[in-house]
Amino acid sequence: MESRTIRSPQNSGAWLVSAAAISRLDYDIENSIEAAAERLRYTLSESTRGHDLRADLVAIGGPAAVAVPQYARYADLCILARDEPEGPPSINYTFAEQLLFVTGRPVLFVPTDQSLEALGRKVVVAWNSSRPAARSLNDALPIIEKADQTTVVMINPSSFIDSHEGPPAEHLAEHLARHGATVNIKRSENVAHVAIADRLQVEARALGADLIIAGAFGHPRLWEKMLGGVTHDLIAHMRLPIFMSH
Repeated sequence: MESRTIRSPQNSGAWLVSAAAISRLDYDIENSIEAAAERLRYTLSESTRGHDLRADLVAIGGPAAVAVPQYARYADLCILARDEPEGPPSINYTFAEQLLFVTGRPVLFVPTDQSLEALGRKVVVAWNSSRPAARSLNDALPIIEKADQTTVVMINPSSFIDSHEGPPAEHLAEHLARHGATVNIKRSENVAHVAIADRLQVEARALGADLIIAGAFGHPRLWEKMLGGVTHDLIAHMRLPIFMSH
């Protein structure tokens, strides 16, 4: 009988496994994958029924971290739930956060612990006049143009806009109004840096918002020193869907 030697990673011992056993394992894995794909096909079909939407399920091989970004670049938007990091959160990105930095596409993070009856009717734009904030705002214009209400929320604007003599927030409101948006502006001062993400979500909930649009700060190879604390906290403690671009 043919057998293969598989060495245990925990010790120097080895196990002998028959080729037949390995074939059965491969067969079981393939069946499990196909069963999961069939469940996804059914869920996708049910989700789009009656909504005049077309949805395709694409099965691809290879590591997800390599394959998914390639396919995501052929789409307008990535929609993801937040997952957990595989290692210590201080050094590892989650898979969803990696896609934010490597796809070149905006990402919509959706909480998994709540159902969404509406998305994009009342929008909060987190604005600090930075490049990521401007990029995210521009990518989200199709959503903002159709929203019933858009509120620009600026937290501690005196420290990043006023101190640099940047254009007043009214300029941003005028820019969005040219796209047909109905815009309000809300300022909050003297918020501790570690509390900014929480304050932003509290303000959004108080306004009845169903979506936050925010720029993503970070670098895909470094964690705490390069991933903005507010970006990390927004994703880690997400209470509303968050639209982000990098």
